[in-house]
Amino acid sequence: MEVVEQDNNSLKSKLVDLPIQPGVYFFKDKTGQIIYIGKAARLRNRVRQYFQTNRYRDPKTAVLIREIADLEWMVVDSEIDALFLEAELIRRYLPRYNILLRDDKALVYVRIDYDSDYPTVSFTRRPLDDKAHYFGPYTSTLAIKQALRLLRKVFPYATKRQPGQKRATLHYHLGLDPGLEEGRTSLEDYRANLRRLMAFISGKKNSITKEIEKEMYLAANSQDYERAAKLRNQLTSLQRLSQQIIFSDKEFLDLSKDLGIAELVELLSLEAFPKRIEGYDISHMQGSDVVASMVVFTNGASNKTEYRKFKTKQDINNDFFNMNETIYRRFSPQHLKDWGYPDLVLIDGGKGQLDAALKARDQRNSSRVPFIGLAKRQEQIVIDVTRSNVALNHRTIQRLGGHAIISQNFILVTLPKSTNIVKLLQRVRDESHRFAVSYHSTLKRKRVSNSKLDELPGIGPITRKKLLKEFGSVKAIQAADDQDLIKLIGPAKTSIVRNLR
Repeated sequence: MEVVEQDNNSLKSKLVDLPIQPGVYFFKDKTGQIIYIGKAARLRNRVRQYFQTNRYRDPKTAVLIREIADLEWMVVDSEIDALFLEAELIRRYLPRYNILLRDDKALVYVRIDYDSDYPTVSFTRRPLDDKAHYFGPYTSTLAIKQALRLLRKVFPYATKRQPGQKRATLHYHLGLDPGLEEGRTSLEDYRANLRRLMAFISGKKNSITKEIEKEMYLAANSQDYERAAKLRNQLTSLQRLSQQIIFSDKEFLDLSKDLGIAELVELLSLEAFPKRIEGYDISHMQGSDVVASMVVFTNGASNKTEYRKFKTKQDINNDFFNMNETIYRRFSPQHLKDWGYPDLVLIDGGKGQLDAALKARDQRNSSRVPFIGLAKRQEQIVIDVTRSNVALNHRTIQRLGGHAIISQNFILVTLPKSTNIVKLLQRVRDESHRFAVSYHSTLKRKRVSNSKLDELPGIGPITRKKLLKEFGSVKAIQAADDQDLIKLIGPAKTSIVRNLR
């Protein structure tokens, strides 16, 4: 028997209307704040379980249920859609009961070391800054592993490298491994296959399908029938996979049900839901190793395959100057051709950063693109009255419990941090900051390492390049065996390199 413990007719009505399709559900408290996000293969069955009086509940879940005052949901096409969407929304909203009920050991990332000489696909609980591609985190280890097992049949990949392995493994003969050991697949073809896998995980199922179809027809027209048959089989497997279980196809999510985006459209009076939101941030250390990040959120979810990073042409300790250069380069004709126009741009910073970005945008004759800023100190949404290309809805500000102040040509909007729109903008801003800092740290370490080698007399640029390519870092060069160094650069230069110790 299902009973809603709260005396809430609206909630009872929504429980009746729950669909049987898979999806993601949101529990809210009486203030309207999201307190828990979950996924379900059948929304009706899963959500109603919370309100069954004869069902055992642990103390934390019981407290959660007592606070539920409202319910929303998003219907998706499959369980895997729900899996990936849930992970993205939890990262954005950080509902307190997801944190309280979560077992940290359950979080898992998909790791793809695409750039290695033997790329593998694996799972990890702690992502590292090791140049590998990470997807996640995901709260259901079992679900993500099951999904990757299915995708492996379509995009074969290696899971680990066996020391001394010279023959193709059993997985190759089962169609699950590329067979690099025996050269059954070239490294170039294998990486192309991994690019498709990563794009598929990121929600680009349709574009990947079209790409395979195009290659298949080209191979057939050039009478490469063996390759055409291989691509045909991959396409068939992909279509069969779509009929069973697929990854999130962000292109076809109903944006009107994304609460943060819906509030954003209402607040800024946007003409359409912003499918592509870009976020920008600058990172440097007192003007050295200045970098900028561009992160992309497609339909409200992070789209890491579209992320880009910029190394500024000059190292200047001026964030306004650096932001201006970044936006000017972003809106170059070539980048607009390759990446298209964003539907909304979020600048990490206040009036100064936004002003610098708008000047660059207007210089590129792209004034139709809406620009806003997010100032860190009070999480104020910064809008230029004349240039941001948005129309502020003051009724929405009042409805959300916020206020706005006018400062010169700018309006500073302060909303409660619990609102969906603030959580969405924080998620974009924090991701752009993380990506920028990560790139800056990489350049800084590289510069420090290279400077140590530069100080060694008799070690020229060709030798430095050989050493770094072979060992990867100064620390690894220091730890290298003498015989390995002699074999690479000779005994005379090895004695010089030993001065690094």
